[in-house]
Amino acid sequence: MAKVIIVGGVAGGATVATRLRRLGEQHEIILFERDEFISFANCGLPYYIGNVIKDRQRLIVESVENMHNKFNIDVRNFSEVLDIDRKRKIVSVKNVKTGATYEETYDFIVLSPGAQPIVPPTPGLAEAKNVFTLRNIPDTDNIKAYLNEKTPQTAVVIGGGFIGIEMAENLVSRCATTIIDLADQILAPLDFEMAKLAQNEMEAHGIRFYLNDLVSEFRDEGHTLILKSGNILHADIVILGIGVKPENELAIKAGLKLGPRGHILTTKSLQALDGATGEPLPDIYAIGDAIEVYDYLDDTKTAIALAWPANRQGRLVADRIAGKDVIYNGSLGSSVVKVFDLVVASTGNNEKTLQRKKMPYRFAYASRGNHAGYYPGASDIFFKLLFDGTTGKILGAQAIGGELTEKRIDVIATAIRGGLTVADLPDIQLCYAPPYSSAKDPVNILGYIASNLMDGTFDYVRIDDIDAIAKSGALVIDARSKLEYDLSHIDGAINIPLETVRSRLKELPEKKETPIYVYCNIGHSAYIFIQVLRSYGYTKLYDLAGGLKLYKAMKPLDSHTPNIPLKNPEINEVKPMNSQEIKLKLSIDACGLQCPGPIMETYKAINSINEGEIVQIEATDRGFIKDIAMWCANTGNTLMKSEHDGKIYRAIVAKGGQKASGIQVANKGNSTTIVLFSGDMDKAMAAMIIGQGSAAMGKDVTIFCTFWGLNLLRREQKIKVKKSFIESMFGAIMPRGPKKMGISKMNFGGAGAGMMKGVMKKKNVILLDKQLKNAMDAGVKFIACTMSMDIMGIHREEVIDNVDFAGVATYSAESDKAGLTLFI
Repeated sequence: MAKVIIVGGVAGGATVATRLRRLGEQHEIILFERDEFISFANCGLPYYIGNVIKDRQRLIVESVENMHNKFNIDVRNFSEVLDIDRKRKIVSVKNVKTGATYEETYDFIVLSPGAQPIVPPTPGLAEAKNVFTLRNIPDTDNIKAYLNEKTPQTAVVIGGGFIGIEMAENLVSRCATTIIDLADQILAPLDFEMAKLAQNEMEAHGIRFYLNDLVSEFRDEGHTLILKSGNILHADIVILGIGVKPENELAIKAGLKLGPRGHILTTKSLQALDGATGEPLPDIYAIGDAIEVYDYLDDTKTAIALAWPANRQGRLVADRIAGKDVIYNGSLGSSVVKVFDLVVASTGNNEKTLQRKKMPYRFAYASRGNHAGYYPGASDIFFKLLFDGTTGKILGAQAIGGELTEKRIDVIATAIRGGLTVADLPDIQLCYAPPYSSAKDPVNILGYIASNLMDGTFDYVRIDDIDAIAKSGALVIDARSKLEYDLSHIDGAINIPLETVRSRLKELPEKKETPIYVYCNIGHSAYIFIQVLRSYGYTKLYDLAGGLKLYKAMKPLDSHTPNIPLKNPEINEVKPMNSQEIKLKLSIDACGLQCPGPIMETYKAINSINEGEIVQIEATDRGFIKDIAMWCANTGNTLMKSEHDGKIYRAIVAKGGQKASGIQVANKGNSTTIVLFSGDMDKAMAAMIIGQGSAAMGKDVTIFCTFWGLNLLRREQKIKVKKSFIESMFGAIMPRGPKKMGISKMNFGGAGAGMMKGVMKKKNVILLDKQLKNAMDAGVKFIACTMSMDIMGIHREEVIDNVDFAGVATYSAESDKAGLTLFI
């Protein structure tokens, strides 16, 4: 029988005690805890303060009485271990209520003291009456009581780590909240650009930030904060969330070896080390936030204050005391935090850490839906994967998005633990059903992208570099639709929509080694664009890492997206204003549609109502709120209200009511003409998308179908009309209507077109026949060339309804007054 003393409860200490008891009844186990509560949900404390968790009792995982009764453990709360006499194997203990001290012998001692909040020596802090730290339930009670009694109107959170972020989220509904952090970003486990996405979400919910700054002085008993930058803030309540430092006073007294930041050093068996000799101490173990651990990836030393390592270490120490030969293999740092409606998760090393270690690495970005796009409630997850560019070893991953984001990071953490490489990720067979995932899970997609980067299929250009590249005169191509390009684009970029690339190759440099930089919203269309160019011999091709989505997050407003208020200032004077108080003419569900789908649905809805009538549009596209503001400003409609409600982005638009600002373009005129010469599905798609986009921007659009382009306008069913032999031959060979059209490259007798349609359906992209109808509904005018019809033996009876018939003179007249003319 062994007598085991455990110093500290909560995650680590309580786990040692209960696991050891489950392994046998023979041990005498004493658990000392300085505070009242021996096992509580410290990660849930901010949510109790924010009234998300209503019942305080639910924070208490195990009471003193229950632990004693269930596990026969001698639990002594309100008891502080003051010293360890290693030679005599005795601890000195003080009852913090009575002040009485006594001694206890031990065979094994486990140190689980945890960490304490860092309190800086800032002038005026000691006199502050409104400054709080958050570590335990008494701290929580103090903060909650202050909020209820003082009803503060302004709050400042110092520190942008997990506690700071969670506290800010739970305070902002009660008072105006500001975060101050000395670093240039929040959430240190993330890389800068990923943290910026989280910061943008918090700013959208009203939280202000002062980064690269610190409080140099507190005045007025903590109500006035003087920042190093010179800014002065008023705060009714201040939360210190700068970080934590290890509780090491007892370890220092016991002569244990400490790391450079004061953490207790241990072996992989979690045995403490002698401070003088560095030798392991077989009867003293240390676990949890107070110890330095090994990085699982490369065995370097690190310190990670998280609940999972503390629980795992507690179990392993109990196993060793019971005679099992086990070790702790190191920490990955897998973590997750809620940031309003987003989930932010990471595992492994970030770029900063890899650079500090001088480890070679590459990175990959991906943006994919958390489940099938056609199932309601789909939202994007933005990923960053770090890996060894030679071996494919996975070094870390970060993700930010909606529900099930953390699941993907958990999968990658498991892959790291299993020694898998990026080449193995596509072969991980994960669960699939439309409400939960996609047939190709985002983890699989990350594996594909990383593998393509490794084998040279494509390469990245960083967001930090693209502006300088564009300004230098290099060729930067925006592969999105014209509508998207008009809403916002990178200065210096030209617009060649993906669907038109094959017909516009002559616009590209003749020298195949010319560097070409391509971007789209998330990188996928740009990748396809690059592969087309590669097949035509171009060799220096670069995809913008993270796409325009990440570019906009880093630079929220560019020269093509003016700072338009998301609510009409005059309407804002009406309080309160919600959807129920506005008389809606239409309510449009655009959820699940990719850009520019929600804008097109808005355009169609606005066209169907009268001046002054109001439409509400709901979408899940995160860029919708910004796009709708730009669209309204350009088209002369009024954005009355925009809001974000959970997964849904909602806008309320009144038809008319303001002067259109217009988007500055090089062309004159307010109409677009498109000559559709091609009979290929992909090229016709380009014509439909550009046509709808132009129509949505208020332009008059004419599509002149000639020669093979006439096939788009043919009826699907065979029409009995009298034809010559040659005309009959033409009719038999040519496709009847959009459903029968093939693609310009790799058609393979229609198989290629079928595969493309399958991909389009999965991606929630509207097929050509529906695009044609949508274009007509949007007011696009279609003209069938009568001369070409005559040559090819197409009769008017064979052409669909709502098509005009004319010759080149009519087209020329339309072209003369057009601001833009395209030939496809």
